Amino acid sequence: EIENDLERLEKMLDDFEVESWFNGRFDSSDAILSIHPGSGGLEAQDWTEMLYRMYSRYADSKGWKVKVLDLVPGEGIGLDRASLQIEGRNAYGMLRSESGVHRLVRISPTDDKKRRHTTFAAVEVIPVLPDNDISVEIDPNDVRVDVYRASGPGGQCVNTTDSAVRLTHIPTGIVVTCQNEKSQLQNKEAAFRVLRGRLYELEEKKREAELAELRGEKMDNSFGSQIRNYVLYPYRLIKDTRSNIESGNVEAALDGDIDEFVVGYHRWKASL
Repeated sequence: EIENDLERLEKMLDDFEVESWFNGRFDSSDAILSIHPGSGGLEAQDWTEMLYRMYSRYADSKGWKVKVLDLVPGEGIGLDRASLQIEGRNAYGMLRSESGVHRLVRISPTDDKKRRHTTFAAVEVIPVLPDNDISVEIDPNDVRVDVYRASGPGGQCVNTTDSAVRLTHIPTGIVVTCQNEKSQLQNKEAAFRVLRGRLYELEEKKREAELAELRGEKMDNSFGSQIRNYVLYPYRLIKDTRSNIESGNVEAALDGDIDEFVVGYHRWKASL
């Protein structure tokens, strides 16, 4: 009985510790997680789909709600891009750990000669900004709105109307697409939510870069920073390059069991 009580107490203390890390302005907000293939062609598209599955399963394990905003199939394999809205307690705060480049090393399933390939995919995580808490001004004249027919698996059209929406923010060049809602209006509203979040994130990064320059620090470009390696050959290992946490249970991690990396990152960050 004492051992059971101690286990419950340890879990409570761990939960309190995790909660204490998320005191940022939007840490408690929902998150928009986007995945884009990097170099590697078909391999990168396949890797993007693997990451999409991993994060979907991780969100499910946390009891978070997953809403697909944009899911574009690759040419013959994988995904060309994926964007998810993840709703749940501290979703953005937790998933901040995943922003950056994820590197995969394995024997390519698309290579007839069974050679080892290295490929990359970039993960971007931004908060869903509450309408009544922050205002990101967007001049309608700065946004080009294009509508097109939504595509299903294999590139086939699934809608009879042009319901998909693409927003291009002309001053910054930011492009946002959304095609998984039922109507053009819903897709447009969802796309503007993503655009507001990305513009806010852009301004935050500018401020951080200015502060770092004043402090004389070198800022890494988040897209060019390799944050985690997933090695499936010649050995099996996942290692986070920031916290140095590693695990040989690659299958479990790719199936969504990444809490040790997410929590480990925040514990490492809090100790700096």
